Amino acid sequence: MIKKKLAVIGKDVSKSTSPQIHKFIASRLNLDVEYDRISVPENEFEGRIDALIAAYDGVNVTIPYKLSVIPHLENIVGDAKIFGAVNTVNCKTLTGDNTDGLGFMLMLKNNGVEVCGKKVLLLGAGGAGRSVAKKLLDAGARVFVYDKNTDNALSLENEFKGVSSLKDIEDKPYHLIVNATGVGMHKAEGISPVGEKLLSLCEVAVDLIYVPEKSEFLSIAEKQNKKIINGKAMLFYQAYYADCIFFGLTPDEKQAKKLFTEFNEV
Repeated sequence: MIKKKLAVIGKDVSKSTSPQIHKFIASRLNLDVEYDRISVPENEFEGRIDALIAAYDGVNVTIPYKLSVIPHLENIVGDAKIFGAVNTVNCKTLTGDNTDGLGFMLMLKNNGVEVCGKKVLLLGAGGAGRSVAKKLLDAGARVFVYDKNTDNALSLENEFKGVSSLKDIEDKPYHLIVNATGVGMHKAEGISPVGEKLLSLCEVAVDLIYVPEKSEFLSIAEKQNKKIINGKAMLFYQAYYADCIFFGLTPDEKQAKKLFTEFNEV
């Protein structure tokens, strides 16, 4: 059995459950992996990333390096080419791909959330936000995006026809609100990117954050009797798709759902 040396790289992955997820998937699919967490401060990223990539068979890239890793790769394929953001790197071929969008849409599907023809407010136009925006558009949603960096939101609007950037967040009704900002985790734990009034006007609130399990954003929405979904399923599914890339396997949605169910029972 071929053993793969894998890792997740981000600014702070100290609480990441990626090692547990990838090891669980590997055990169920008879794969052999070693999986590390590597936290890299932003001022050290450029000086360290090439050596880190060279030391592994594959890496998963998370906040805030999904865009900044691209110049260090030779090939950008699949959804990464469309999104302009990478979360999965085959280190041996220096190839970047992106499984965030696939993971996000499978999470919505398995939670019974339909977005075709619906208005969606996307908070955050970074790497994950870009992936989510394009997949929502492809599924027929009307996507409105807000980012505290207005240029990021405008860039997304210019790149993906159908996305509307917002300069400010107004209390208007949306079917779905997605938090892709990272606000609510680590030092921002206990903070919501939007308030009670706006969340009272939506039907579904999705937070890509999975630690804490129920962010302030989701807590507020739940008190308003809204359907809430945290990012745990997306994290699991994007990891499943990434492992399929690392090991050259054909993804299977039913298999992914079964594995996630089993993972939650462990």
